[in-house]
Amino acid sequence: MSDALFRRIEARRDDLIALTQDLIRIPTRNPPGENYREICDFLAARLAPHGFAAELIRAEGAPGDSDAHPRWNVVARREGKAPGPCVHFNGHVDVVTVGEGWTRDPFGGEVEGDRIYGRGACDMKGGLASAIVAAEAFVEEHPDFAGAIEISGTADEESGGWGGVAHLSREGWFDPERVDHVIIPEPLGKDRICLGHRGGWWAEIETTGRIAHGSMPFLGDCAIRHMGAVLQAFETDLFPALAARRTDMPVIPDGARAPTLNINAIHGGEAERAAGDTSLPAHNVPDSCRIQIDRRVLLEEGVDAAAAEITALLEGLKSRRDGFDYRLRELNRVVPSMTAEDAPVVTTIRAAIAETLGAEAAFVASPGSYDQKHIDRIGALRNCIAYGPGVLELAHQPDEWIGITDMLDASRVMGRALERLLLP
Repeated sequence: MSDALFRRIEARRDDLIALTQDLIRIPTRNPPGENYREICDFLAARLAPHGFAAELIRAEGAPGDSDAHPRWNVVARREGKAPGPCVHFNGHVDVVTVGEGWTRDPFGGEVEGDRIYGRGACDMKGGLASAIVAAEAFVEEHPDFAGAIEISGTADEESGGWGGVAHLSREGWFDPERVDHVIIPEPLGKDRICLGHRGGWWAEIETTGRIAHGSMPFLGDCAIRHMGAVLQAFETDLFPALAARRTDMPVIPDGARAPTLNINAIHGGEAERAAGDTSLPAHNVPDSCRIQIDRRVLLEEGVDAAAAEITALLEGLKSRRDGFDYRLRELNRVVPSMTAEDAPVVTTIRAAIAETLGAEAAFVASPGSYDQKHIDRIGALRNCIAYGPGVLELAHQPDEWIGITDMLDASRVMGRALERLLLP
């Protein structure tokens, strides 16, 4: 049976390329969240001839949702001829900003050799296209299958997923009573199964001071100097402590098996001048300085402990540094997620990789979070993995690309998994 299905998939090579190009050419940049309705309509129209009934769901009231940039999602379902399990392929449709350094049209979908270039090619429109082609070929080859296949295109994964999978999870779309297996075609590699991801804690730290004339700084209290003490404590105390810890999660790359802290913004004192503004700065001692931090959390640590460690560091500075005071504001948190190696979707994909590629699947975990967190924590469905084509390190890079052969191989693996799960 697999050989016939594989031939169907391989015959769709040009269709797979064209579908990936079509998806890339719809610029769904987030922020602000462009063209979500357009790409959802495109996916619904694409799947309809294959018997998929699509529903469009707007995440009204979600972060970022507005009349200018509504958060649209699409869920398309194909019922089988008999009762059985539901296999759901979930792909986010949003892409990050283009950035500098491109040598090709970021939304052109240019093909060169075995590669398709474009923003979102790897992360993750190529993976979504692979899943669609696998599902369509499976339905053609096995029209009498038992169960159901769902394909979703969801919003805002790149900004936390609250207007996408989180909203759908709250609305019951990933309830274990209606969905059994979830595969997210993120670009972790065609011979890898991603079991989950690290957690995260994002926060803003503000140090405060007292404004005074810059010629008499001794009459004020410099908030930036206080923030310097925070950064120094990070260097001498926190970073070495984090580097000494290791997780048993199979996180890739190896450096991410330790918890990490990134300082991704700093603001203090005089505001930056707008372009063309030639005015000189005022002579003030700054009374406020803020940083934003991105703390990635291991399964063994827990988010609460990671937050408490930062708070303890700040409290220690307050107790021994004259005039030091701070405000700490949590911005977001993600609990680590990890699917068991013997979960049904894991063992199925593992067998499909062995049968299709002749390789032993490697288990990995992602250094950053993805939408599994919402399916796991909100939807309470733990039979979920990420499996898809692509090189993770290409995500968000200039000249991002996806390999055509890798997409075909991953599509064959996903088709074989459907055979294992939905054929009596």
